[in-house]
Amino acid sequence: MPLLQEKKQELIDKFRTHESDTGSPEVQVALLTERILYLTEHFKTHKKDHHSRRGLLKLVSKRRRLLDYLKRSSLDRYRQTVKALNLRK
Repeated sequence: MPLLQEKKQELIDKFRTHESDTGSPEVQVALLTERILYLTEHFKTHKKDHHSRRGLLKLVSKRRRLLDYLKRSSLDRYRQTVKALNLRK
């Protein structure tokens, strides 16, 4: 299920780096995280939905690659993003 437009816009507004930013790594990671959280809840009730599970794994790996890129390019932005999204324990 795609994100609701209001939720998506709220995430973009929170993580954007400038006024017209919609594609920075921070925004992409935030949107992927929201979809991952939704699918994780989905699998608690639909345990045998293996097709969607494959999609979840692709989303997780894409988020991982974006976070690796962000860590290489700007460590401060990486730390802010991880802290804001509570990705590390």
